[in-house]
Amino acid sequence: METGNHSSVTEFILEGLTDQPGLQVPLFFLFLSIYMASVVGNLGLIFLIRISCQLQMPMYYFLSHLSFIDLCYSSVIIPKMLVNFVSEKNFTSFPECMVQLFFFCFLVIDESYMLAAMAYDRYVAIYNPLLYNVTMSERVCFQLVAGVYTVGIFGASIHTGYISRCLFCGTNVIHHYFCDILPLLTISCSRDYSKERLLMVLVGVNVFACAFAIFISYAFILTNILFIRSAEGRSKAFSTCSSHLAAVCVFYGSIIFMYFKTSKSDTKQEKVASVFYTTVIPMLNPLIYSLRNKDVKESLKKVLTGGKLSGSM
Repeated sequence: METGNHSSVTEFILEGLTDQPGLQVPLFFLFLSIYMASVVGNLGLIFLIRISCQLQMPMYYFLSHLSFIDLCYSSVIIPKMLVNFVSEKNFTSFPECMVQLFFFCFLVIDESYMLAAMAYDRYVAIYNPLLYNVTMSERVCFQLVAGVYTVGIFGASIHTGYISRCLFCGTNVIHHYFCDILPLLTISCSRDYSKERLLMVLVGVNVFACAFAIFISYAFILTNILFIRSAEGRSKAFSTCSSHLAAVCVFYGSIIFMYFKTSKSDTKQEKVASVFYTTVIPMLNPLIYSLRNKDVKESLKKVLTGGKLSGSM
């Protein structure tokens, strides 16, 4: 059994989220509902931002790309996850596993940097509103988004390139519900711990660099808000940031728990943590940004009542 020069394993078996038969059907319908909500919510938000004149702003331009990332993100993970609930064994070929790993890494890195770009946008909007349209020009927004996708491709290529060269000559059971970095490294029989440390350093750079950028942005935002004299002005400033902060906390909290956990953490804890950033967050983001955003709610009302919304970014 050979797959090029990379591995003696031609296919893997995904262990799945749980091995309890009584939970398979309920979990199937639960995650099917989550996936449908994620697809409808993110597609709806992309469409709404596209057609609404009121939402033709840099903030919503970034939000539309975040929704696109979340839409792809959930589509890479959940359909294969659903197979686990309805089949005795969920097989995935070596190339298919590497493709899923690449797109997972690409999208999770994209999400991290897109949240950082959105934090910078909020910083400019609140810290220097008079120059906002100049600073966050259409060209700058395009360059930031292009940079996000470029970093995602670079990071995903490094992670996938290393894993695809690992030798899997023992068990072919991945103790997870999708092809992720750590579960694949765990079953590899040709581990190079020095290279793995470099791999984890890259993960750390992606996570903490973005988290640090977001922290600095909000430190400046908070400082500026405290100097706003009116309570109404402070409330409005906080409301424009609260949705983004909620999304950031859930995303980075689950990512940090998964990749920077103690060695005593078991696979069940890892699976629960990864469920948040692979399935729950793509569903929650459109809800967070629509229910807590006045402009989005007003645009949605106009759509539902047949109001005029034509426009493009």
